[in-house]
Amino acid sequence: MNLISVIVTTYNWPAALELCLDSLFAQHDQAFEIIIADDGSTPPNQARVQAYCAKSLVPVHYVHHDDQGFRAGTIRNKAVASSQGEYLLFIDGDCVLRPDFIARHRQLAEFGYFVPGNRVLLSESFTREVIEKHISLHQKPPSYFFSLWVQKKINRVSAFIRLPLGSLRKSQPDKWQKAMTCNLALWKNDFLRTNGFDELFEGWGFEDSDLVIRLIHAGVKRKEGRFAVPVLHLWHPHNDKSKQDLNYQRLLDRLKQQDFIVATKGVSQYCSDACNAPLRV
Repeated sequence: MNLISVIVTTYNWPAALELCLDSLFAQHDQAFEIIIADDGSTPPNQARVQAYCAKSLVPVHYVHHDDQGFRAGTIRNKAVASSQGEYLLFIDGDCVLRPDFIARHRQLAEFGYFVPGNRVLLSESFTREVIEKHISLHQKPPSYFFSLWVQKKINRVSAFIRLPLGSLRKSQPDKWQKAMTCNLALWKNDFLRTNGFDELFEGWGFEDSDLVIRLIHAGVKRKEGRFAVPVLHLWHPHNDKSKQDLNYQRLLDRLKQQDFIVATKGVSQYCSDACNAPLRV
């Protein structure tokens, strides 16, 4: 594997995205590209982020569409359509990464597997402090996070422990729960053959679970990323969950349809045959 495409989903929170980008710029492994998947940020926020990206030493591509409500699956599909890497790594724009994050995901990558990592949640008050002071969390030593946990500024510290785990990483190959696109890696070919995110999932909820379920139906197995690739996830208010129940029912239906693999409305609408070049974004 050579190039990794890091898909960073964002919406109108440039202060958080700048912290995320700082942690990407500081990665030990620089063989990746950044694709910012902007789900409808305002022109001033777009301009601020694009200017901030000028300092990047790795390629940065910016994919944006108009704000029509929560359409994270759609903008991620569009981002993948413009990607050049053979391996995809999805994160949220309000996540901060440790400097070895890309390198460790590269070590975990294996044909036939997707890799979900876990996250450490920041408290609301500490998130405000991090934003206001532009605290470079990615530069802090492990002892710093133990102190945060003692002060209840983060919800766990165990995620920072590094364990090899070996074959235990493959002990739950068909588990779809808690695989989220704030920290999810998979081969681009696997994403394409399942047609990516199903855009029938409108509004917040379960579009990432649906993708993972269809990957499992296609024979792609889970390889656990815990104790290897955590992200620090800033606190934010909940998105509009008005369509959560509808999306959950669709997800339950998908679980029963083990031959359902290809998304009804997915990434193919934005791609050429090999998805090496975007048709439209």
